[in-house]
Amino acid sequence: MRARLRDRLRYWFDGTMDRGTPALIGWLGLASVALIVVVTCLVVAFTDEDTEANGGWLGVAWMSLLRTLDPGTMGGDTGGAVFLGLMLTVTIGGIFIVSALIGVLTTGLEARIQELRRGKSRLIERGHTVVLGWSEQVFTVIAELVEANQSERRSCVVILADRDKVEMEDEIRRRIPETGRTRVVCRSGSPLQRADLELVSLDAAKSIMVLPPVGDDGDTDVIKILLLLNSRPWRGARPNIVAAVENSPNLAAARLAAGEDALVIDADDIAVRLIVQSHRQSGLSTVFDELLSFVGNELYPYAATALAGTTYGEALHRFDLGIPVGLRKKDGEFVVNPPMDTVIASDDEVLVLAEDDLLIRLSNTRPAVTHSAITSAPGLSPAPDRTLVIGWNSRGPKIITLLDCLVEPGSLIDIAALRRPEEDLQEHLENLTVGYKPCEPTLRPSLESLDLARYGHIIVLTDDDIDSGRADDRTLVTLLHLRDSAIRSGSPYSIVTEMNSDANREIAQVTRADDFIVSTKIISLLLTQLVEDRRLYAAFTDLFDPAGSEIYLKPSSNYLSPGTPANFATVIEAARQRGETAIGYRIARHSDEPPTYGVFLNPSKTAPLSLGENDSIVVLAEDGRVTANVPGPRGKEYGEASPEAGASSQS
Repeated sequence: MRARLRDRLRYWFDGTMDRGTPALIGWLGLASVALIVVVTCLVVAFTDEDTEANGGWLGVAWMSLLRTLDPGTMGGDTGGAVFLGLMLTVTIGGIFIVSALIGVLTTGLEARIQELRRGKSRLIERGHTVVLGWSEQVFTVIAELVEANQSERRSCVVILADRDKVEMEDEIRRRIPETGRTRVVCRSGSPLQRADLELVSLDAAKSIMVLPPVGDDGDTDVIKILLLLNSRPWRGARPNIVAAVENSPNLAAARLAAGEDALVIDADDIAVRLIVQSHRQSGLSTVFDELLSFVGNELYPYAATALAGTTYGEALHRFDLGIPVGLRKKDGEFVVNPPMDTVIASDDEVLVLAEDDLLIRLSNTRPAVTHSAITSAPGLSPAPDRTLVIGWNSRGPKIITLLDCLVEPGSLIDIAALRRPEEDLQEHLENLTVGYKPCEPTLRPSLESLDLARYGHIIVLTDDDIDSGRADDRTLVTLLHLRDSAIRSGSPYSIVTEMNSDANREIAQVTRADDFIVSTKIISLLLTQLVEDRRLYAAFTDLFDPAGSEIYLKPSSNYLSPGTPANFATVIEAARQRGETAIGYRIARHSDEPPTYGVFLNPSKTAPLSLGENDSIVVLAEDGRVTANVPGPRGKEYGEASPEAGASSQS
């Protein structure tokens, strides 16, 4: 029976010890009280004279407490042998108790610091932006949010990822040393776990961004996170939720998981559309980089109350700062570059290209237009394209299918890769003939055997089958060969290059390729824009959709007489007469100079401007040839549709 009671007491004691540092401190305090009580009782019982000399039992208790806490206090004690022995006992006991207390406090403090460093404490914020997940894209997102929030008095970005909190903070400080008024807070936890999601105060957040993780199962993780968010009970209004999936077949499942209130974009489809549009418009990637970035000019909805009753064409000359590019109707529909005679209603919003929403300003007077500088020269008639695709990946079939909707009949596209693509690409193509040429893209003799001078456009795709960094390295070597070959032969072909990393793009700029498409960066920029204002999704969808108005870089001679002094207001008027919206221009002699590559958006409307024959005007315009739906490729073997294709193809 005694052993059983002892076991129970030991189990109870172990249970109290499991409660952590507070329990340990409590036991040490109890031991101190017990020691002081026992010693005081012994002194009172056996040393009447010393007890009276030290103020009775209360005085002895006080002396015992002081000697327990500070062993040096005993140095001045006087009295009998029993009294001094008991004081020595309480002092020695105090040494052990205080030492243990210091050790417990130190251990508890270190444990608390480590817990804080692990980022497991609950966040107390309101109106913050939550980023779920960690990848190379997070640095672009943070940098853009910092830029977007410069006009805010206080803002906060919270990162929740399954990584060490200190490592995340160190990496962010290294890549983004200045965050201005924006605080960046990291929490360590898995966005796939509901308990960890509660660490970042989702109910009080302004918006939530789900970044696609790195790896083959990235879309699966995004879908699960969206399911968790959608099934979560929300206290108050649900924040703005945006996400992206890497593979188009997963888009429907992701949108179903997200629910009606969340916004999910197709990263793969956007990358394809940018590659195809840049293939036709040299310099277009630079324009999109600025439109999607918060550095420079971006799109802002502007209340059209003061413009009620005027037409869209008239509104183009009503802004002193900023350029209208479209309208947002009362029902939420965005129309980019609407017909010039569209009447603006008082409850409409004008979509304005400007450096900041605070810098949009109406003008009381119409800027001077040099009508004599406007040319009526017709543009060149479109001709069939000859395009070479070097390399191959999963986006290749989509690129060819979309390109078929944009090029003239009789156009040719050849695929130069190590292996013939397995997809059946020729079926259902109306304007393109597809050929194949075996090629090792990193070998100069193999590239020269392609007769590069025959092509007007070259698209270089990254290899999906190898590491992204290694794929970019191979692309860089291919670009160097292509640029050197172009210089030696004088061939005027344009080069559109797909890259995985923006850092590698900066290195590859030495190759002077016309356009670089870094899909991860583009998606990061687009997600950041939508986190700040999800209404812009309709506008960007219209810009990416070949069925509506797109961005074109057209020869300046279509609008102004080359070398004739004018201003940008004259360019706007010349474009308006063609049913187009001019938003900027590109100077050819600066096309190789970063960071703008000669592109100037939203320039001064009154500053003197003289453009040469090789310069371009950036306009929003429609191409009547395109169709809205882009079917997927399927059917018979490709490369055999015409004699020309057969001549250019090799087995």
